Amino acid sequence: MKNSNQNKQKGNIALIAHDGKKADMVKFVMDHREVLSEFQLHATGTTGQKIAETGLTNIIRYNSGPYGGDAEIGTLVAKGKLDMVFFFRDPLGKHPHDPDIATLMRLCDVWEIPLATNKSTARHLLHNFTKK
Repeated sequence: MKNSNQNKQKGNIALIAHDGKKADMVKFVMDHREVLSEFQLHATGTTGQKIAETGLTNIIRYNSGPYGGDAEIGTLVAKGKLDMVFFFRDPLGKHPHDPDIATLMRLCDVWEIPLATNKSTARHLLHNFTKK
C-alpha cells in the first residue's frame, strides 16, 4: 500500500479503470472531488496515480491491474473493508493486460458490495450513499 491518509473518512471506495476508461475515471473524480475527498479511496496502481495527479491525497494505491491490483481490491471486498467499488470497464476496447472484472463482480455479489461499471451508476451510488 502507498499514499495512505489517516483522516476520519465517511467510507471506503475502490477505483479501478481499464486503460480506455482512465480518462473517464479522472473526469468523474474531478467532477465529484469534494464528495470523494471525504472518503478513503483505494485504487489500482495506474488509476491511482492518475487520480493522485488531480491533487487528491486520500488514496491508497495497490499494484496495477496486470500485477494483481484487482485481486488486492477483491481481498478488501472479501474482508468487508469497502463500501463501494467503481470499476470503469471498457467493453469495446479490451486489452490482454486489462484486469478482468468477473472475479471482482462475483465477490461484490457474494458480499453485497455495490459495483458501478460506468460513471452514471457510480454517480447514483455516490449520491445515494452520501445522503444517508
